[in-house]
Amino acid sequence: MNLTTPISSLNRVGKTAAAHLKRLNIKNVGNLLSYFPFRYEDYRQIYKIRDLQEGVTATVLVRVEFLNNKRSRRRGKNIIEAMVSDDSGSLRVVWFNQPFISKILQTGDQIYLSGKISVDMFGVKMNSPHYEKFKERQSHTARLVPMYPLTHGVSQKQMRYLVEQVLPLADKMKDWLPEEVIEKYDFAPLSAAVRGIHFPDDEIELKQSTDRLKFNELLLLQLKAEITRANRTKRNAPKMNFFEQEIKNFVSSLPYKLTDTQRLSAWEVLQDLQKDIPMNRLLSGDVGSGKTIVAGICLLNVVLNKFQGVLMAPTEILANQHYNTLCKLLGDKVRIALLTNAKFSIFNFQFSSKVKSNNKKEVFDKIKNGEVDIIIGTHALLGDKVNFSKLGMVVVDEQHRFGVNQRKLIKEKGAGTHFLSMTATPIPRSFALMVYGDLDVSIISQMPLGRKKIMTRLVEEHNRQKAYEFIGAQVKQGRQVFVICPLIEEKLKEDETELEINNYQPAWNVSLEKKSVMSEYEKLSKNIFPNLRVGYLHGKMKNEEKDLIMKKFKDKEIDILVSTSVVEVGVDIPNATVMMIEGAERFGLAQLHQFRGRVGRSEYQSYCFLFPQKQTQKSSERLKYFERENNGFKLAEKDLEIRGPGDVYGTAQSGEENLRLAKLTDQELVKKARETAKELAPKLAKYPGLKAKFGAWEKSIHLE
Repeated sequence: MNLTTPISSLNRVGKTAAAHLKRLNIKNVGNLLSYFPFRYEDYRQIYKIRDLQEGVTATVLVRVEFLNNKRSRRRGKNIIEAMVSDDSGSLRVVWFNQPFISKILQTGDQIYLSGKISVDMFGVKMNSPHYEKFKERQSHTARLVPMYPLTHGVSQKQMRYLVEQVLPLADKMKDWLPEEVIEKYDFAPLSAAVRGIHFPDDEIELKQSTDRLKFNELLLLQLKAEITRANRTKRNAPKMNFFEQEIKNFVSSLPYKLTDTQRLSAWEVLQDLQKDIPMNRLLSGDVGSGKTIVAGICLLNVVLNKFQGVLMAPTEILANQHYNTLCKLLGDKVRIALLTNAKFSIFNFQFSSKVKSNNKKEVFDKIKNGEVDIIIGTHALLGDKVNFSKLGMVVVDEQHRFGVNQRKLIKEKGAGTHFLSMTATPIPRSFALMVYGDLDVSIISQMPLGRKKIMTRLVEEHNRQKAYEFIGAQVKQGRQVFVICPLIEEKLKEDETELEINNYQPAWNVSLEKKSVMSEYEKLSKNIFPNLRVGYLHGKMKNEEKDLIMKKFKDKEIDILVSTSVVEVGVDIPNATVMMIEGAERFGLAQLHQFRGRVGRSEYQSYCFLFPQKQTQKSSERLKYFERENNGFKLAEKDLEIRGPGDVYGTAQSGEENLRLAKLTDQELVKKARETAKELAPKLAKYPGLKAKFGAWEKSIHLE
């Protein structure tokens, strides 16, 4: 057996189990060894039965005195009852729906039990504890027990059993970190770190193991950043003069005053444009913080330098929105074109033909001949027929929605093009430095003056009717409402723990998404608001249908729009004042904040209602924090703390696979990784092991 041995070759892994493990990206032994626990249960303290107290989670070493397997009359569930003892007393144990235990455990067996103690009229008792026969080295009890992120059909016990089978193969993992780095920072060898993170003997071994593995993640990220930055400095970009007076005149002509962080961000971009190396900057700002106007100022400066600028958006709705915004702001100063698969136009321009295909060709020609200054569009801009006369700057909105190759393709349509990414997901600076080391970061942290705070309420089930009445009253006043539905999950097995449910990654599909929206639409249109105009959006609809619905909503022909989170509804609807979120506990804080930002875009007071379906103490605390906090950056920090970067920003944006362990709080390790990367990047060829690892890693990621 070696690291490439298929997972199906292991004991007790049949076709079904292999399919479940594949969902966790565990296909071979190497994947399994690199699949790390996310927390540990401490079952090290062994109690005597006489010392057990109610509510305490404890481990006991006991002898099985009696075992009985019976079926409950009421629910037909299988119940295993046992009596166990040590030299200080006896203890009752009950397991539900686990009939196989009667085949594993026998009278007279010496076993460890770990679980929570309860007390009833008959004395102390354990319900469904972890159990394990006494042996030299325990896996599931009487130690720091690893707990893994799971999927449907895989249990914690099964994961630990499989990892234990292959743990000796950790010695076959090549340590690609240079010896000098291991010695400098006194890191554990890779094989010891892998063994220590799965089954640590104590906190010291656990910390040494996780520090080494976190450093691995961070070093690869920082190497990527260093190499990208070095390659960028070798390329030439057009130097843009700063047209100070013209830009000042434009800014003073705006109908509102820019915030300080908008001014600072615009100045940072304008300074980058004056350099002869390509700009690579990320502009991060909350929903509605005014990123488009910052991009508009910089695009205007590019046009004044006799270059063309591009703004690429992920959807037609957003491309149209940017086009309308920039036409209002810049229309009399520059020539602006819109190019999507469905729409194409040039602002204040009369086409010479009435034939659509001729008009499209005319747009292509004008772009190629330099008769259009700013081109706004979707993926359509990547087509072979789109050629620019003199492309100077590319702005990509919601950059994580485009693949690396798409972003590369648009950049390569110009020579040494300056590049600005925009994202409405607030990214804490410390996280940006950790993940986007090759990007310069500008942050718009203030909201425009006069923007009212959105009032957010967590609605308990008994107050649901009151919330509906309030929403109805808002519509009577002429306002509109967004309703977001969660995706429907596949049903979980009854005996899966809350821990496993919280980490369960269901396979969403579009038909489930449609079902979720349609059931909510039926409920609201027929039972709750039969007299209002309710519309819906879901992923199975064609783009033209979605556009038509959004247009109707914008034109106030729909009062309430029901949609899922996966459908882009980021269009600006100033008249919408209520955001209602069903199953709110299923969304992360950053995502909830994105939804909330779709209202509150006018002088009207806006509201966000959170309707949870199932509430645990954890989810309740999280939603109450969201209720109190309106700052997107603070929410992003909290979200990272709770869920980790992969869940918050998605694989494409943060490299979920690459930051399974490292966190924002690991500042010391980030610093060490950055220093090491700066030192090693120029002489990578000297370290073949590191170079090979970096090459393999780079192929597997989707970072900019």
